[in-house]
Amino acid sequence: MDQIESRKDEHVRIALEKDVAASHNYWDDVILTHNALPEIDKNGIDLKIKLLNKTLEAPIVISAMTGGYHLAKDINERLAYAAADFQIAMGVGSQRAALKNENLKDTYSVIKDYDVPLRIGNIGASQLVIWGHKKTMDYIHQMVDMIDAHAIAVCLNFLQEVVQFEGEANAKGCLQEIAKLADAIDIPIIVKESGAGISFGVAKQLAETNIAAIDVGGLSGTSFSAIEHFRAKMHFDGYHARGGKTFWDWGISTPKSILNVGEATEGNMPVISTGGIRNGLDAARAISLGADAAGVAQVMLKPATKSKQATIFEMDMIIKELRAAMFLTGSETVEKLKCAEVDVWI
Repeated sequence: MDQIESRKDEHVRIALEKDVAASHNYWDDVILTHNALPEIDKNGIDLKIKLLNKTLEAPIVISAMTGGYHLAKDINERLAYAAADFQIAMGVGSQRAALKNENLKDTYSVIKDYDVPLRIGNIGASQLVIWGHKKTMDYIHQMVDMIDAHAIAVCLNFLQEVVQFEGEANAKGCLQEIAKLADAIDIPIIVKESGAGISFGVAKQLAETNIAAIDVGGLSGTSFSAIEHFRAKMHFDGYHARGGKTFWDWGISTPKSILNVGEATEGNMPVISTGGIRNGLDAARAISLGADAAGVAQVMLKPATKSKQATIFEMDMIIKELRAAMFLTGSETVEKLKCAEVDVWI
């Protein structure tokens, strides 16, 4: 197992075995107002949305989690099975490993075996700078072919990079490379944070490019700084373990990030809310703040390591909870849920 494969394996094991959540889940500070007279039929609630020109049966994205090591194929297959069954979107983890080692492609490409309506590829923003535009275009086309991607997520994961003992913390030129990629490619580019959120200023900069959507990836759920803290401890690296602990709760909360992006883009760019979504109620909270879809990750990881049936059960529960929250706010459609009365303590 090479360095990248080993790192991916460690990330998943730590996420499953350790408490790597942010110290506070900010979704508990978002309170949907109960409508005692909803005047709608729960069975008539319409969860359908259009996201990046694809129709989804529910406003849910199974967010990027893994790929590129031996156990990832089974995990991604079970997630894809659920995504196809519920006709929702799914992303894969960074595809860099398979670009370096063709033997790992099937850990990602397995999702092509399922009718996932919106498949999202993944690469770190720093790689665009390291590769340069010409090589980036070549690699992006390989990534698209690998999973028949409908969109590519470019991940801003600099918190993780700066605390990781083998991290590549060079962000100089990233915005320019993202803009060039969005101009040059004929599929949608999503810019995705990885747990530290999006500020108003960054959202404003991104809105000036031709990217198609922003995934806020805010502070509330898994802390990748916490994951790197435990990884460093596994490698007896106290220096980087301390850094991971220090920045455990660094970032902008997911609810605040949604509001930041909505204000900066004036509602003219699709927003995916990833970061601490534990259930369908949290998904409803995210949409009430202006998100177009909610991204779930950690809550789906454990069932996806067990079986297709466990994965289906968890997603079914999330969608049932979302429908219940919509009923209790009198929201017949996802668009009406965006207008639901909500209190935010941030």
